[in-house]
Amino acid sequence: MTDNEEKILTCECHDVHMDVINMVGEQMLDKDTFAEMVELFKAFSDNTRLRILFALSESELCVCDISELLGMSQSAISHQLRVLKSTDLVKFEKRGKQVYYSLDDDHVRRIFKQAFEHVKHKRTGK
Repeated sequence: MTDNEEKILTCECHDVHMDVINMVGEQMLDKDTFAEMVELFKAFSDNTRLRILFALSESELCVCDISELLGMSQSAISHQLRVLKSTDLVKFEKRGKQVYYSLDDDHVRRIFKQAFEHVKHKRTGK
């Protein structure tokens, strides 16, 4: 890192802007809410889980379908689905001998889409 980059990252003065601190402090979320958000983002932090979420954003699928699509064992897929279910990112419905998974709600689809848009924008500048 050059000297110029270091100066950009830190203030050269120690002035505190209490009006801004107070305004932001009034909007600050509680620690429990941040902890829940951390767990949500942890669920998104795995390549396999992201691939599953993408697949489920296109269609509901059973474990067999997801396993075949991703070229992984049903056991490995089931493990990842448990993580996604525990954070309410996916839901399931049992139909006879098969269990079908889908995204829990449209919030999940929007979070996934926003992350994709951010990555695409970063890559292309558009």
